[in-house]
Amino acid sequence: MGSVFSALQFVTSPFIGSLSDKYGRKNVLLWTMVGNLLSAVVWLQSTSFASYMLSRVIGGLSEGNVQLAIAILSDVSSPAERSKALAAVGIAFAICFCIGPPIGAYFASRPFPLNIIPGLELNVYATPAALTVVLLLVETIFLAVALPETRHMARPKAVESKNPTDKGQKSIQLRGETVETRIELLRSLSRLHCLFLGVFSGVEFTLTFLTFDLFDWNNKQNGALIGSIGVISALLQGGYVRRAIPKLGEGVMARRGVQSCALALALLALLPRYVNDSPTTAVRLLWGAAVFMAYTSATVVNSLTSYASLQCDDIVDGETGKPKTEHPDLVKGKALGRFRSRGQLGRALGPLIACASYWSFGPSSTYLTGAIAMTILSTGMKSISVRKARS
Repeated sequence: MGSVFSALQFVTSPFIGSLSDKYGRKNVLLWTMVGNLLSAVVWLQSTSFASYMLSRVIGGLSEGNVQLAIAILSDVSSPAERSKALAAVGIAFAICFCIGPPIGAYFASRPFPLNIIPGLELNVYATPAALTVVLLLVETIFLAVALPETRHMARPKAVESKNPTDKGQKSIQLRGETVETRIELLRSLSRLHCLFLGVFSGVEFTLTFLTFDLFDWNNKQNGALIGSIGVISALLQGGYVRRAIPKLGEGVMARRGVQSCALALALLALLPRYVNDSPTTAVRLLWGAAVFMAYTSATVVNSLTSYASLQCDDIVDGETGKPKTEHPDLVKGKALGRFRSRGQLGRALGPLIACASYWSFGPSSTYLTGAIAMTILSTGMKSISVRKARS
């Protein structure tokens, strides 16, 4: 159930990006919102697992909000301000990750007034489904009325200092000097994106297995853990990350996030050893891993996405601020769609592999393998940053 949505996004993301290049970000975004609405309506009437899966399939085929939001923000932000702009997407995710589940849980316990629609068969979670339909409808109307088209919108001119150590110049230096180097770097970043999300999404899916098996935690306790990760991630993105990226650069920030994930996985691998002898130590290890995971969540995907967007065509006319020329492989919507597609492939495969490993070999082996994979991945990211700096 968790993998099918991401698998479909792997297939459709490049097409959605290409359509936004041709027909405009706003137009394609509105059509994806219609698909989201249809998915929610099917969910509202789902009374079997098959019909619910159909709603997830429709949602996976039409979901374009994230990648189009990233493309829109990339359209209107200068390279020096790109990471700060894209951090807003991560902050929104982190906040909604905290408030969305409690809202859904609250309304899930409230029966839907069936007498409003006589003869209509609805599922037991019809109330949160109906709320979702209403929220999506309001969002679609808001986008239709308030969102401008940004595909060829002139960006505010960035004032660039000649001093390469000044704030904001790190991001500018991360852009490849030639089309060939940018295409090569974009492909490398896409592979890293896929591998990272493959491991990280596996951790997300198995974490609640771990807390249930070892601590017998209930939904409330698991919700507090996951919610805390979201809160810490939002605070880090709104405070530290937005200020640090212009100084460190996207590549360094992403690498630090991957290293943080390796530490989190190492702590989780140690945790089963202490459950029986020292439960307090085991809980502390779990919360320590949660803090490291929050740092990872706040840094890696946003940094890699910003890094990738810097490689896309941003060649603008000095007077109008509009693009001059575009390489077919570096047109922003298409390129970022491919980049997101690779990440979704990781999200599709990661939970299947991690869950199979968890139930076959146990949590210690699974998380230790993940820690080693993240360590190797951070080494690969370092080599790319060095190669890029030299170019």
